[in-house]
Amino acid sequence: MSPRKSPYFELKSGSVDTLLFVVKTTELDAMRAELTRRFEATPEFFANDTVAIDVRRLADGEQVALGDIARLLESVRMRPVGVVAHPEQHGWAAAAGLPFLEARDRRGAGGKPAAEEGASDGEAANASATASATASAAPQATAAQPELFTTDTDPAAAEASAAATVNAAAMLDAGASGARAEPTLVIDRPLRSGQRIYAKGDVVVLGLVSNGAEVIAEGNIHIYAPLRGRALAGVHGNHDARIFCTSLEAELISIAGIYRTTEVPLADDVRGKPAQIRLEEEKLLIEPLRLT
Repeated sequence: MSPRKSPYFELKSGSVDTLLFVVKTTELDAMRAELTRRFEATPEFFANDTVAIDVRRLADGEQVALGDIARLLESVRMRPVGVVAHPEQHGWAAAAGLPFLEARDRRGAGGKPAAEEGASDGEAANASATASATASAAPQATAAQPELFTTDTDPAAAEASAAATVNAAAMLDAGASGARAEPTLVIDRPLRSGQRIYAKGDVVVLGLVSNGAEVIAEGNIHIYAPLRGRALAGVHGNHDARIFCTSLEAELISIAGIYRTTEVPLADDVRGKPAQIRLEEEKLLIEPLRLT
C-alpha cells in the first residue's frame, strides 16, 4: 500500500504560528532575571505556548548555550520547539539538538524583528514576539499561511493548547505571488474562555470576548463589546494594524508581537471604556476612542 494512501497517518507540509524568543545578549543570568521578572505576575499567559529561539540578533561571532535557554523557557512553562538562525550560525546552534525553523519576516531581512523593545519597560515589549515559524515535513517544503478558523475547546484542552495554529495544506506564500485582500471575518456571538478566533485579514467581533478567549488577526481587530481576554493584531509583523474595542478590560493586547499585559494597569481614561491600540515607533499607544 502506498504511504500516501495509508489510513493511519499522513505527512504534509505545513506551517505553525508560534512565539519567537528573540535573544539579544549572551548574558544568561541577566536574561533569566528579566524573564522571571516579566512573567512572575502573569504566569499563565504563555503557559504551554510553543516558542522558537531566535538568535539572529546576536552580533557576529557571538554564541549562546541554546540548551540553557531552552531550559530557561521551560522554567516559565514555555515549550521550545526549534531555533531560528542565520546560515552562518547553524554550526554552533546545531549542538542544542533543536530543529532549525524558517521565520517569514514581512519587514524584510534587513528590518528589525517585530519584538523590538519599546521605550518603556512597562510595555513588556521584548520577552517574545508573535511570528510565523515554519517547519517542513520534508526538505525545502513550502509552508502555508494559517487559514481562518475558530476553535471551541473544553477547559482541559484549552489549558493544554499553545498559541500555535497548524495548517496542514501546503500553499504558495501569498507574498511571493501577489496576495489579494482577505475578506473581513465577522463573529456575531460571544467568545467563551478557551475559544480562539484566527483571521488572515481583519476581524470584527460583535459579542463579549471573555477572560481566557483569544482573538488573533493578521490585520485589524474590531470588538464592539467588552474585551476581557486576549487580542493580538498584525501577528505576521503588520505594524500598521490596530485594535478597537468599546470596553477595554483586556488580559493581553498585542500588535506585531509587541504586547502589554495586566501587569501594567490601564489608565483611567481607557480602562473599561472605548479605546484603540496602535503602534508608534515600536511602542504601544492606548488611546481613548471618541464615538460621538
